[in-house]
Amino acid sequence: MRDPVTGFAYPVAWVERCTDPAQLQLAVQGLAVLTSSGTVLRRGFSTGTTAAAACKAAVLSLFGKNISLISLCLPCGLVVSVPADGHAGKASCTKYAGDYPSDVTAGVVMVAEATPLPEGILLEAGVGIGRFVRNTPRYRNNEPAISVPASENILQAIREALDATGLAGVLVKLSVPRGAEVARNTLNSRVGVEGGISILGTTGLVEPWDDHLEESVCGRVASAMNPVITTGRIGLRYARLLYPDHEVILVGGKIGEALDAAHGAVILCGLPALILRHINPHILDGTGFATVEEFAASPLFRPVMLETLAWFRNERPAVHVVLVDRSGAVIGESP
Repeated sequence: MRDPVTGFAYPVAWVERCTDPAQLQLAVQGLAVLTSSGTVLRRGFSTGTTAAAACKAAVLSLFGKNISLISLCLPCGLVVSVPADGHAGKASCTKYAGDYPSDVTAGVVMVAEATPLPEGILLEAGVGIGRFVRNTPRYRNNEPAISVPASENILQAIREALDATGLAGVLVKLSVPRGAEVARNTLNSRVGVEGGISILGTTGLVEPWDDHLEESVCGRVASAMNPVITTGRIGLRYARLLYPDHEVILVGGKIGEALDAAHGAVILCGLPALILRHINPHILDGTGFATVEEFAASPLFRPVMLETLAWFRNERPAVHVVLVDRSGAVIGESP
């Protein structure tokens, strides 16, 4: 049995410990994850998926059709059904968090309003969607905080709705009425986003790993021979390309727990932000930068990075750190 989202082959013992066939089927479909105890934890939908469902429902409902369920192809390739409420060109969708109780955007409602155009697609970010208040390596000042994978997924959903309705074009205004309020409980202000939440979603799904790492992921790390540990979806992708003969394990922000559980030589591979802040929580002190990503675009970054990696090699000689950028290029590694 293999997880269709991550490609991880579940151990037979884990499958045998699951006593609920219906729950196990969710894991087979990729809508949930199976843990070492046999417990099944449901994945949630990302803000990007929620937004895409609302936008598609709004367009489909333009000609008086009431919409209650939307079919979406997620960035990870899964086709899912997402509840949405659409009528007369206006639709709403409530974010589903699955078994991830720490999701501060759980239950947030996204609203989309569609207006026919002669041709083309215009997506307008309205109230409650954050905007960048400074230039960053990937975004410009005043751009809406909508990631590239989420934006592509939203536009694809709108195109599907246009095909279904026969319309040549549409303007869709997306808003999050409680977005500014919810954003106060996120890290948006630290990365230069103000006024609302971010619309994100590399896979379209929300993982429950961070809350259940000790039960599931640490068990995988402890049983793996010379594992590659990574922190996020981008790291997971490039770690698999760099180390095709190793087991690559996604651990989120719990790097310390995973390293403590590992045996033998370990590779820690991924984007620099979480990894460097784990090694040195004060790495940004005195730099004038708010995030590691912004610091990494500065000529001051490389010597600090190399010094940090050298220090960590002495502290954890069995751990080889490999840092990559968003294109997959290796930008630094342990000496």
